[in-house]
Amino acid sequence: MATIKIVYWTGTGNTETMAEAIAEGVKAGGMEPEVVNVSDTTASECADLPYIMLGCPAMGNEELEESEFAPFFEELLPSLAHKKVALFGSYSWAVGEWMDTWTQTCLDNDVDVFDGHGLIAFDDPEDEDLAKCRDLGKRFAEAVK
Repeated sequence: MATIKIVYWTGTGNTETMAEAIAEGVKAGGMEPEVVNVSDTTASECADLPYIMLGCPAMGNEELEESEFAPFFEELLPSLAHKKVALFGSYSWAVGEWMDTWTQTCLDNDVDVFDGHGLIAFDDPEDEDLAKCRDLGKRFAEAVK
């Protein structure tokens, strides 16, 4: 069975919860999820993947987590051109602008952002958010099979 790598960073556990729900959807879509904290992988390990799912919450002034995830993403970005990538993450203030910025950065670098935007959940993902995560995982798996 083909594998979809789901790489995430989490501070409070909210984005990890999203990643795990997405993994359930990936399985329902007929593929095997590999859920990995960004600290347990490298950009070079992910560079040759044909598709990937990336999760990071909003940090600071509506930006990607800057000590681990942002450097990983910046190194990985050139290898993502013309690949299908799903983005997701949680936030607990403002309106989710970090996801718009992250999505636009991907689009500006010819990344095929799944659904044309990332999936966001406010704070601790509720049942409705987790259903959206599972749906994202399933649809992504079906799209890349």
